[in-house]
Amino acid sequence: WFAIALPAQAFDIQRWTSPGGAKVLLVARHDNPIVDIDIAFDAGSRRDAPDKIGVADMANGLLDTGIAEDDEEALRVKISDLAVTVSSYGELERGGVRIRSLSRADTLNAAVALANQMLVSPRYDDKVLQREKSRAIAGLRQSLTQPGFLAGRALDTLNYPQHPYGYGARENEASLAAISRADLQRFHAAHYAANNAVIAIVGDLTRAQAQQLAERLLQGLPESAAPLAAVPPVALGNHFRNERIAHPASQAHIMLGLPVITRDDPDYYALLTGNYILGGGGFDSRLMKVLRDQKGYTYGASSSLSPLQQAGPLTIGFATQKASAEAALADARQVVAEFVAQGPTEAELAQAKANIVGGFPLRFDSNAKLIGYLSVMGFYNLPNDFLSAYPAKVEALTTSQIRAAWQRVDPSELNTVVVGGE
Repeated sequence: WFAIALPAQAFDIQRWTSPGGAKVLLVARHDNPIVDIDIAFDAGSRRDAPDKIGVADMANGLLDTGIAEDDEEALRVKISDLAVTVSSYGELERGGVRIRSLSRADTLNAAVALANQMLVSPRYDDKVLQREKSRAIAGLRQSLTQPGFLAGRALDTLNYPQHPYGYGARENEASLAAISRADLQRFHAAHYAANNAVIAIVGDLTRAQAQQLAERLLQGLPESAAPLAAVPPVALGNHFRNERIAHPASQAHIMLGLPVITRDDPDYYALLTGNYILGGGGFDSRLMKVLRDQKGYTYGASSSLSPLQQAGPLTIGFATQKASAEAALADARQVVAEFVAQGPTEAELAQAKANIVGGFPLRFDSNAKLIGYLSVMGFYNLPNDFLSAYPAKVEALTTSQIRAAWQRVDPSELNTVVVGGE
């Protein structure tokens, strides 16, 4: 039980709202003179316009390639001279800037000033944009030759045919080529505002220092942009779409999936623990035992759950010889059907609990790991005890609770993609 008690003792999460309306979360850790900061905005690729796919990723990704007073090279020299990390990122639901710096005031203040300039006045140099567009197009061409990429892209399209979560799978050379500097500037202006920010801070700072830092990070941003449209709910049910894609690869790549889980899902722990048993637990999982150990179809089969604001996907994937693709697919469906119908055994649940609970403190045993969790907690409005309560919630699960939660997954509705089958 020590492992379960550890998270609650390990850190104290302080939360407040800045005068500009940003959410701020702080975990003070003074054992190392380092500060990690994540400034996230509701600016992920789900915020693309359907006729402007790719703009969000480019607008977020190019924040760190120049600021008003420094071009790309000058900015990199400044960051390098400080021996800090200041970089931008873009994901499905979020975009923003991350900082890692020594906590000494001169270094940290300089890093924060650079991050602030990236957020407030990104240069969006047209030469850099053209270079990155060319790089993205070349990368997409290369990816489109890979069967695993094709399978994932097709599954996203089947899971989210009209929903913004599927926009990334519709990105193509034409949509990338069409992105203009004005598109980036418009996207930035619409999404980068103080009241749209979540600032997570972990490290060697006091609450007063963190408050000042949060203010400096957002200084110069508009207090509020126009309200963003609510992300529409994902249509559940009426799935079971099949796609078969010819490919010369020696193996067939098979993926199955369905939108299932939200960040605030009442069945969150039951679904995630069940997924560990189904296909998330490596060699201990049912998919691995059947498809690899018993049948010899594949070296590895796995499943994953991706919680999002709206229903994120359950994804099952494996590769197998072309001749055994149909049999392996049928057996994979059978494994899911039996798991949904019967739930886990007591032995499977005990093993899953031991692994999840026993390994849980390792998920945030460094500032760099904890900052990711803290940012997610702020962005999705998860409670302060989300991490400390997690092991106890898993420990309390019963086989019947997991079975009941998984009843929402209809195996007959799993969208299916086979790339390179016979």
